[in-house]
Amino acid sequence: MRRVVVTGLGLVTPLGADVPTTWSALLAGDSGAAPISRFDTSGHGVTFACEVKDFDPLQYIDRKEARRYDRFAQYAIAASDQAVRQSGLSADTADPRHIGVVIGSGIGGMETYEENCRTFLEKGPSRVSPFFVPMFIPNMAAGLVSIRFGFTGPNFAPVSACASSAHAIGESYRMIRDGMANAMVTGGSEACVTPLTVAAFHNMKAMSTRNDDPVTASRPFDKGRDGFVLGEGGAVMVIEALDHATARGATILGEIVGYGLSADAFHMSAPAPGGEGAQQAMQMCLDSGGITPERVGYINAHGTSTPLGDAAETSAVKGVFGDHARRLVFGSTKSMTGHLLGGAGALEAIVSLCAARTGEIPPTINQVTPDPDCDLDCAPNKAVIRKIDIALTNAFGFGGHNASLALRGWDE
Repeated sequence: MRRVVVTGLGLVTPLGADVPTTWSALLAGDSGAAPISRFDTSGHGVTFACEVKDFDPLQYIDRKEARRYDRFAQYAIAASDQAVRQSGLSADTADPRHIGVVIGSGIGGMETYEENCRTFLEKGPSRVSPFFVPMFIPNMAAGLVSIRFGFTGPNFAPVSACASSAHAIGESYRMIRDGMANAMVTGGSEACVTPLTVAAFHNMKAMSTRNDDPVTASRPFDKGRDGFVLGEGGAVMVIEALDHATARGATILGEIVGYGLSADAFHMSAPAPGGEGAQQAMQMCLDSGGITPERVGYINAHGTSTPLGDAAETSAVKGVFGDHARRLVFGSTKSMTGHLLGGAGALEAIVSLCAARTGEIPPTINQVTPDPDCDLDCAPNKAVIRKIDIALTNAFGFGGHNASLALRGWDE
């Protein structure tokens, strides 16, 4: 089995249009939450979100493409472009048949879907866009990225709700490890700050309703948490076999050292009460890399700020890590970025790698009232400096889908 390293990173998030800007904002404890600007929220029970701000797709694609690509695909292309450029990977200098693209999305082109539904109902079938299907389907981000760079290796799109992009990275890792590919462009993207999405999540009572103070709305592990804050963006990394990266002289940023996945087999949307499925995924992740619990210094939690989810994940961490759970940092950057749904796992994998590389751990902001059911160290309100051997990140999705990834910085 080959070692799998990271050679490129790319981000488009509510905190910034690239990795350095997003990382600086996370360490500063900045929030991306604000009143929704993309549509009129009159009549909505939730009027705020973590929107991507100041994103210009024309930095990456032309106007014609911008009109034909949903925002979720635009974010994926932008993040992929950043990651591929940093890695130096090219179909001209490496065999494109052994370079693949796996980019997950929980929903895909929701904005396109809503616009064409309105058109169909108001103007009739003949006015539905001929680009509706290719703009909407969740696999199109992976397809467009492969077309852009000419990478003809494995190509697909996991759709497992909020675990989608963690599964994308994990399955890409396994394909390289097992010799099915030499390199992969992998991650996730989502653009669901839309009228129907906001209404749907609000009506199922999943989202925070702190409309009067959006910045403090996402508060994972705090006793006053009342639901997640919707976010959007894209997150992509380039990963390669170590020998492939070394042979072409790539700069290595870190290494993926473990991957685990499981199912709760419990409920459509609620987590298993004791976090049994999450425990199984984390334990598999550790076992796959031969990692002892004591080597993990940071866990980037799924931590969505929901009453049931945060408590179940805390319980799961205690079940896997025992006494060591109280010596590591178990924090949630969703307190700042909001929940990117299918893009969350990839964003948080990049955050985890940055923490392992730098020894800087972003805070969990909005910690006001301690919750006895969520009593682990979440780096409350202030970043922490701590040497980290291995960082682990969790992603859990509706339907009971669980994925965990383990990463570390690179040391020659």
